[in-house]
Amino acid sequence: MHSIRWISLATALVTTATIAPVLAVADEALEKDAQDPNQWVLPLGSYSGIRHSKLNQINTRNAGKLKVAWTMSTGTLRGQEGQPLVVGNMMYFESSYPNYVYAVNLDSVGQIVWKFAPEQDKFSPSVACCDLVNKGVAYADGKIVVSTLDTHVYALDAKTGKVVWSAQNGDPQLGQTMTIAPLIVHDKVIVGISGGEYGVRGFLTAYDLKSGKMVWRANSVGPDSDILFDPDKTIDGATQQKVGKDSSLKTWTNEEWKLGGGTTWGWYTYDPQLNLVYYGSGNPGTWNPTQRPGDNKWSTTLFARNPDTGVAAWAYQMTPHDAWDYDGINESVLTDSVVDGNTVPTLTHFDRNGFAYVLDRRNGKLVAAHKFDPSTNWANEIDLKTGRPILNPDKMTKEDVNVKDICPAAQGAKNHQPASYDPKTKLFYVGTNHICMDYQAFSVKYRGGFPYVGATLSMFPADHGNTRGRLIAFNPVSGETKWAVNETFQVYSGPLTTDAGVLFYGTLDGWFKAADQATGKILYQFHTPSGIIGNPMTYMHKGKQYVAVLTGVGGWAAIGLAENLTKGTEGLGAVGLTTSLADYTNLGGTLVVFSLE
Repeated sequence: MHSIRWISLATALVTTATIAPVLAVADEALEKDAQDPNQWVLPLGSYSGIRHSKLNQINTRNAGKLKVAWTMSTGTLRGQEGQPLVVGNMMYFESSYPNYVYAVNLDSVGQIVWKFAPEQDKFSPSVACCDLVNKGVAYADGKIVVSTLDTHVYALDAKTGKVVWSAQNGDPQLGQTMTIAPLIVHDKVIVGISGGEYGVRGFLTAYDLKSGKMVWRANSVGPDSDILFDPDKTIDGATQQKVGKDSSLKTWTNEEWKLGGGTTWGWYTYDPQLNLVYYGSGNPGTWNPTQRPGDNKWSTTLFARNPDTGVAAWAYQMTPHDAWDYDGINESVLTDSVVDGNTVPTLTHFDRNGFAYVLDRRNGKLVAAHKFDPSTNWANEIDLKTGRPILNPDKMTKEDVNVKDICPAAQGAKNHQPASYDPKTKLFYVGTNHICMDYQAFSVKYRGGFPYVGATLSMFPADHGNTRGRLIAFNPVSGETKWAVNETFQVYSGPLTTDAGVLFYGTLDGWFKAADQATGKILYQFHTPSGIIGNPMTYMHKGKQYVAVLTGVGGWAAIGLAENLTKGTEGLGAVGLTTSLADYTNLGGTLVVFSLE
């Protein structure tokens, strides 16, 4: 009954928001600040999510002279998955659970101006799927906005750290958690939800930046009124036709959609010209595809929504009837692409399923789709006419059958680690996973707050070799890999590129590296106190360029270390993949900042 009442309340709020949308003028100050390379004011560096900096003081000739400038403990030991923000002379960042938030004065390094330690529902860690991580804070209008594992959203005064408002976005008792970095567009704070492995039905929510009141909520699956689809206007990106009435409900059997997954724990981007927010939804629930016949729309889907009303302009489902846990939550990077001689506004999405998708971001039309990891074998290709994968029937999972050697593994050919795009080279630089799996599905029953998975997995390196990760320079329109650097473990750190042609990234076994974007050649490396699953960022302070990264191994990639698990199939099949990681690194959260001498 608790679940039913909660869903009914969400529906009522959505209906009200749809009838009377709250429109607002863009936050011009935030957009202007995002253009200043001396700062880093958005989680991905810009609304477009390219993770590229115009700073060039650190270049290919002097990168070898980098040194550690200063460090700071996060005060926590679980995976550090985000990145700091720099606004003026202040740095802000958030740790893993219990989600400490810090404000550091860059004019007086070592001085913590304030620390926010939220009180949390202590039940939330027990229902966090894949480590107690967090992807970072957001900033706008003199506020630092954060999400916490127990599903709270806080707006803090950037000067004092005092709570301006708070909102509860979910219920840990139902398996709902939050690990995302909010995105602030106009006067809306946009956040998602985690918990797809607990029968959580995913949604995206917008809160008013001033008051914290909910403005709209859009579920990923369910009736049109819940998912904020206009049957006569919302476009199915794959067919380029209007979705029609109840496009989601028609693809589920009975009421499986109520436990349908499609959670929204990834990264979000925004196009101010089209006034659309882009994001992806996760896997459908359960992991046993036999229990949920049909396409299971709109899980594993890319959405474009109006940030003021939440109404969807279009939706493109990448992995219909997902039978492999190929969440679609990875970021959508907004660039322009030359297609048949014409320049088209596109988004590029490196999906867990091993394909890099290029879509016209105006309407969701598929422009190109290529494998970016050569081991990908669950599908042969993506049909450009239908937008659907051409499946390899030998790799389709089903109840009570152990399907062998599926590539990529459920962890994906790329997980949450955001890609980088260099406008000069017009290439994407991507940290990837080179891994495969055996997958056996089984029947499972739902119980609120308990795992709703229904599959046993075992993951291993692709080709059963020693390479579990690759850093690649990739052209998603042509499908060409310009170069690749092999790594022993998954590259779970989002690369950063710069105008000086230097690329920065971290490795699971703790190496922070600077590489030449032209070749991938390593120019500098430093072994940090713990493995890196965070994303480097860069800023300029008092005439000197700095590069900062949060170190602290964990996440699904290192769940064995994080949870002290040893059985290979534990951690949703990930533990056996990295059993040797403990020989190279250990837990520990530290912010490490580099500069030239």
